[in-house]
Order: sequence, then C-alpha cells, then structure tokens
Amino acid sequence: MRPAFAVGLVFAGCCSNVIFLELLARKHPGCGNIVTFAQFLFIAVEGFLFEADLGRKHPAIPIRYYAIMVTMFFTVSVVNNYALNLHIAMPLHMIFRSGSLIANMILGIIILKKRYSVFKYASIALVSVGIFICTFMSAKQVTSQSSSSENDGFQAFAWWFLGIGALTFALLMSARMGIFQETLYKQFGKHAKEALFYNHALPLPGFIFLASDIYDHAVLFNNSELYQVPVVGVVVPIMWFYLLMNVITQYVCIRGVFILTTECASLTVTLVVTLRKFVRALEAVRLTSPSFCTQTEASPSALGSGCVLISRFGSQGLLSSPRVWCVYSAIWSSSLMGL
Repeated sequence: MRPAFAVGLVFAGCCSNVIFLELLARKHPGCGNIVTFAQFLFIAVEGFLFEADLGRKHPAIPIRYYAIMVTMFFTVSVVNNYALNLHIAMPLHMIFRSGSLIANMILGIIILKKRYSVFKYASIALVSVGIFICTFMSAKQVTSQSSSSENDGFQAFAWWFLGIGALTFALLMSARMGIFQETLYKQFGKHAKEALFYNHALPLPGFIFLASDIYDHAVLFNNSELYQVPVVGVVVPIMWFYLLMNVITQYVCIRGVFILTTECASLTVTLVVTLRKFVRALEAVRLTSPSFCTQTEASPSALGSGCVLISRFGSQGLLSSPRVWCVYSAIWSSSLMGL
C-alpha cells in the first residue's frame, strides 16, 4: 500500500477524530475510559475477524513481545485519556503529545547512543518552545478560571500539575515503546496488521479494572439527548453517535500509522505522527475559547517550524524521496484548513 495513501488515512482520520473527542470531552470530561475501551474493542474485533482469521492464524512475532508492547501501549492510552480529568485543556493535551520527537531523541541518545546534527537539536528546541508556551498559558488559564478562594485555586493548580506529570510519563513511555517496536521489527520483520490487532486485543482484560467507570458513563450516554443519524435516519442518544464516529475515525488514523511503519523509515513515521498531532492541536485550539486560541497561537507555529526543520535537514536525505513530498503536501493543506 502506497505511503501517500497511508499519510492520507493518518491526517483524515486524526483531524476528524479530534472534533468528536472534543464534543465528548466537552459534555463529559471524564469519559476517557469508555472512549479508550470502545476504540480498543472495535479494532480488536475487526482484527480478530480479518487478520487473525478467527484465531486460526499464528502470529509472526511471539506473543511475549506483544505482551510487553501492549502493556506500554495500554498504559499510554489510559494515562493520556485520564489526563483530561486533571484540568488539562484539549489544545495543551494535543500539543504536549506532539513532543514525541523530543522524547524519542532523548531516549535515543540514552538507550541507543545516537548522535544528531545541529539542525535536529535546533528543531527539537523549537518544538520544546512550542510545548512550553502552551503549558505556561494553560497554567495561567487554570488559575484565572479557578475560584477566588486560595485553597480552591491551589487545588485546581495541583490537579493541573498532576495532569502535566501524567502527560510527561505517557510521552516518555510512548517513546520507549517506539524504540522497542523498532528493534522488534528489525528482528522479526514488519507486520502492520498483526501488530495493530494484538496491540488492541491483548489489553482488553485490563478494562475490567475500569468497568465501573465505563458503566457509569454508558448510563450517562444513554441519558443524553436523542439525535437522528443522517442518511440512515436512525435515532440514537447523541453521545453514542459521537463515540461511534470517534471510534471509526480513530481506526482510520491508527491503521494509517501502522501501515506507515512498514512503508517508510522510522524518522518519516515519527515526523508524520508528530505533525499529525500538530494539526490536531490546531484543530483543538480552533474549537476552544478565543482567549486560549490567542494565547497559544505561537505554540503550534513553533511546533510546525521545528518539525519542518527536522525533516528538511535530517541526516537520511529524505527530501529526495517523493514519499516525503506527499507528506509535506498533506501537512500544509491540513494546517491551512486548521488555521
């Protein structure tokens, strides 16, 4: 499958996904667990039917390696979604997760003993500036929106600070998972559909510990206002419709990411994933309050500039590949749409 098609899946799926995630979180900020469960269940069922052939097909990569990978993957997904409960604004959530290049570089230096060019360090500095701006302005917004009571203000800031810690942990864990996945694919070969299935099927038992919260939000979703689905004309609670659309768009996005891992170099995949989050951040900023949009508009700009620098001056000569120009065109058209 051609890389340009995979890039199209990534940007189309993720940019539309953030709209429905924002609609869900705006009504029920604590719905992260039911959203994660629905996404995992949908992708696992699809993979069981079409990739695992109802369990008759044996995996090319031993299950024990997938168990390690999915432990990381499950932890990252749950922590990222739970951070929405901790006074983390959606733009900050999206932009902070765009720091994967920083985390990958740091862990690459520590674990793989890699060395990078000056331009790569400069690009990472720009990405770091973008995240710092958004984090700083989000902190100001939290304190200004909190109660005039000093105790309430401190409590809100403490929860926000805990949310920043959760996002940082998830960012580093995600980077470590990427390094583990890269070494695994070098040893056993790349199997995108298989990895997609096992990364979502094996963690499902872990949702037992979140069953109470998932059930509570299912009840809330059932009690939401009714909505007539266009074309089909079926009437359903609107929150279930938002969840269905979120799950479908997430599947499109993650499918594109796993295809890219088999079609492109790891640097290209990291670049696309980071810029995907950058475009989602633009969309999230556009959907939030005007004051937050004004305060954080420099943050996506710094992120975008850093990503372009790391792609332009990468040591692997990626500009000579037509695949990367497809990536660029998708990125900038999506950015203009977000702006």
